[in-house]
Amino acid sequence: MKVAAAVARERGAPLQIAELNLDDVRDDEVRVRFVASGVCHTDAVVRDQMIPTPLPAVLGHEGAGIVEVIGVDVTTVQVGDHVVLSANSCGICRHCLSGDLAYCEQLFARNFAARRPDGSTPFSEDGLPIGGQFFGQSSFAQFANVAERSIVKVDKDIDLTLVAPLGCGMQTGAGAVLNELRPKPGTTVAVFGTGAVGCAAIMAAALSPCAQIIAIDILDSRLDLAKSLGATHTVNSRTENVVDRLMAITGGQGVNYALDTTAIPGVLRSAADSLAVRGTLALVGSSRSGTEVHLEIGESLNRGWTFKTIIQGSSVPQVFIPALIDLWKLGKFPFDRLIKTYSFTDINAAFLDSENGTTVKPVVVYDDPARFTTDEEHA
Repeated sequence: MKVAAAVARERGAPLQIAELNLDDVRDDEVRVRFVASGVCHTDAVVRDQMIPTPLPAVLGHEGAGIVEVIGVDVTTVQVGDHVVLSANSCGICRHCLSGDLAYCEQLFARNFAARRPDGSTPFSEDGLPIGGQFFGQSSFAQFANVAERSIVKVDKDIDLTLVAPLGCGMQTGAGAVLNELRPKPGTTVAVFGTGAVGCAAIMAAALSPCAQIIAIDILDSRLDLAKSLGATHTVNSRTENVVDRLMAITGGQGVNYALDTTAIPGVLRSAADSLAVRGTLALVGSSRSGTEVHLEIGESLNRGWTFKTIIQGSSVPQVFIPALIDLWKLGKFPFDRLIKTYSFTDINAAFLDSENGTTVKPVVVYDDPARFTTDEEHA
């Protein structure tokens, strides 16, 4: 069938909307008509080839839509179900079998290769392959044949435009706090960077028994938002010395948990230097392969602090995303306040607004799919 998709063709270039061919659904796949897709920083770093996904490819990994066709081996959804799409995994490695889906041994192949496990791709153009199944989905398309393991079924009364960004960024920030750091009563959490991931982390920290939540950013508007979401203190790292301010806020003790969403080496160093004795520093931001950071190891030895990296909030999407939706319904995880919607044809504006800080979480909404579908396919 013919579908409209936004194609990343060259490093750093704007996405191009094109009409592609979508092949038949495989036995273990599901065809989804996308209603909306979040635009994530990971899409930008892949477009810019900081992560070497082969181009051309259809990116997008925060999709939400409606099931149109299921393969003969699919058991988790039915035609007409409403779904959110998240990361893919193999389901058979020791980490998947232990519940650590985010650390699947086939993480790169299943999510960044833009190919099925057999090397094929669902999309083509003029007989040439276009990368697809990015994160098992490639949600920057009106239709896609997606991996069953990427699918999270949600209630039909949920606004799919609203829940689309839960597929990656929101669960990454919230999961980093709730699944990994798990702040103890009376402790201090510092979040470096208050984009979508950082704001999700702040909202999650507000659900924990920690005493102080400190937001660090270079934009006062973002810091004001962070405070409205639960931050007890804010620090503008452009105008203030971050380590000095964090030490002052904590009475010279340092922070117990520091979460870096920026992956900027200098920021990560400041986060490490601000830790309390036995503190934990966690990184969730994406950076170019080979990026290094210099850490002090003299005095640090006496503090016994921990550094860890976290992928996808260490979550099981089929469990954690519905939990976040339930928290939102209770008014405890107001992630809807971060969202601004864009037409699919304005997808490059959504990328730009995300990069310059105008929008915290862009979500593209798809037009009438009949424009790009033949009468035969609808028969």
